[in-house]
Amino acid sequence: MKPLPRLREIMARDLILLRPDMDVLHAMEMLLKHRISGACVVDQSGALVGVLSKKDCLRAALHAAYHQDMGSAVAGYMSTAVETLDPGLDLVAVAERFLSSNYRRFPVLEDGRLIGQVSRADVLKALTESW
Repeated sequence: MKPLPRLREIMARDLILLRPDMDVLHAMEMLLKHRISGACVVDQSGALVGVLSKKDCLRAALHAAYHQDMGSAVAGYMSTAVETLDPGLDLVAVAERFLSSNYRRFPVLEDGRLIGQVSRADVLKALTESW
């Protein structure tokens, strides 16, 4: 088995980012178009302020169906209590975080700045490539 990489080596850096003031319908379309389960939400300075998941989008869609209004902003549905990971974590620690949570992806912050994101698939791929 090869040495296991650090999170910094396997995380995605080219991210689909959303804004809190973005129309939630447009955000849903972006998630579907890019076939991703969620995306980081950043403010004008690029600081992470939340995450919008497909589950959050379902909540928005149900709200719209009940109230006949789909004109809400991402900020009204995004999760703001976001768990993040440090890029220096080893692959075992990252896998353990996924196993102890229901999240499909984690934002990666360095010095408080969003530098990437990691998904379950990224971890699985790295583990299989290390064998």
